[in-house]
Amino acid sequence: MAPKGARPGQAAPAAPEVESPTALPGDQARHRVALLVPLSGPNAAVGQSIANAAAMALIDTGNKSIRMTTYDTATGAVSAAQRALAAGNKLFLGPLLSEDAAAIAPAARGAGVAVISYSNDATIAGDGVYTMGFSPAQSIDRVVRYARGKGVARFAALIPNGAYGRNASTAMIKSVEGAGGSLVAMKSYERNAKALQRAVAELGRNQDYDAVLIADNARLAISAAPLIRKSSSPRARILGTELWTAEPSALMTPVLSGAWYASVSDTRYRQLAQAYRRQFGKGPFRLASLGYDSMLLVIKMTGNWKVGTRFPAERLHDEDGFVGVDGAFRFAPNGVAQRALEVDETSPTGAKIASPAPANFKG
Repeated sequence: MAPKGARPGQAAPAAPEVESPTALPGDQARHRVALLVPLSGPNAAVGQSIANAAAMALIDTGNKSIRMTTYDTATGAVSAAQRALAAGNKLFLGPLLSEDAAAIAPAARGAGVAVISYSNDATIAGDGVYTMGFSPAQSIDRVVRYARGKGVARFAALIPNGAYGRNASTAMIKSVEGAGGSLVAMKSYERNAKALQRAVAELGRNQDYDAVLIADNARLAISAAPLIRKSSSPRARILGTELWTAEPSALMTPVLSGAWYASVSDTRYRQLAQAYRRQFGKGPFRLASLGYDSMLLVIKMTGNWKVGTRFPAERLHDEDGFVGVDGAFRFAPNGVAQRALEVDETSPTGAKIASPAPANFKG
């Protein structure tokens, strides 16, 4: 459904309920759902955006059967989870960070409580833990297959050092092989100008390439693009990942014009952002959509979920999937959210859809 937001003359939704140190388990008429996000520290603004959006989903649907309580993971994810379990919560939405999700998993598993995390780290998924975050592997596979279908045969990649880079490099190797292309070069780099310049220079030293993946944010891609245009493959198509969606204004930079990247559709998200801005006086962080969609998912499950019993996590594996602000998604047997992604092409006037996302998983 499209986010509605408050109408003229209608009160804005109340702020998400935050745990009270004196609260006791109760409220036997509603499903107890714990939202585990950072409400303090460096990620507080992101966590608050997610919490606000989850509350909006409850208001927009008129749902009265769910009681959501928000717990601050910045002060300790494990202690937050323990308090949530003691309060009688039967489902965890969050945490945001993969290390927090991994830390709370044993306690949640022991209590029979499913964890729908906002992380995109597939390594933490499984055995009662689900990940809703936007997967770099899926984004890379989608854009590589699209490029291959457009005649691109020889691929290269620029990969940042770190966990994201390691996951991206593995995904790139598998995706190019699966699409029937050739990965002719891959170089890693530290995030500084000299290291990036050296990586681009070494990338095309021995072989030309038709397209190059920059597995980093759009700002770094802007720095890399001029170097690529002066390399041995100046006409190579630049490819990006889902990270680019967080910087729409950067994607209008002329040097990136014509680049392709795969992501969830922003059509419904723009409606969510407008409704959010009306209600809270400022725009949300992009990950707010995960809060909205995770709550829509829970609401859909309430029909056959008896209050006070375990959340029916087995129903998350519906092959037809679900539809939310970020389009169609479903959970694979390993607990990772599979998403229907579109491919966008950058331009000075804004990104244009080059290949629409499938509407569902039935095709």
